[in-house]
Amino acid sequence: MNPIDKVLDFIVEIEKLKNVQRKTRPVGLDRYENSAEHSWHVCLSALMLKDYANEAVNIDRVIKMLLIHDLGEIDAGDTIIYASETPEMKASEAAGLKRILDMLPEGDGEAYMALWHEFEQGETPDAAFAKAIDRVPPLLHNLHGNGHSWKENNVPKEKVFEINSRIAKGSETLWASLEEKLVAAVNDGLIK
Repeated sequence: MNPIDKVLDFIVEIEKLKNVQRKTRPVGLDRYENSAEHSWHVCLSALMLKDYANEAVNIDRVIKMLLIHDLGEIDAGDTIIYASETPEMKASEAAGLKRILDMLPEGDGEAYMALWHEFEQGETPDAAFAKAIDRVPPLLHNLHGNGHSWKENNVPKEKVFEINSRIAKGSETLWASLEEKLVAAVNDGLIK
């Protein structure tokens, strides 16, 4: 098969990300967002917040990580972050991503798979920042949506703070701002 045809087949396959429903609703909407919308939102968020990273980041690499980080959900589905960090779920996402990246011309998918692993480990400045940014839209959805997914999924405030405090690893400034908003949300009864 012609290499460009492989890329075109890949592009058609990743359309399926638009059908993966997430557990949060976009601000002001009654419907749940899909994973493709989330990918767009986190990429634009990273671009706007890059100057607040703890360390200098390569924004192109960060955006690449954010664009591919949820592609494995095409096969694995989406699970709310407060319940998704199981070895089984990560293995399912990795297998799905590998299947999709294997559609690309020989060797092209390997670099993206390496970026996914880097993102998942969250140790480099680029990955730590990307993981931090990945948490921002769902928090804002809840903060501006009456805590809907926290309430619907019975997520206690301790879990909300535990999971999201990891934002500080990528941006202490961003976490300080969001932590204030979360404290106010507790006081307002959005988080139990």
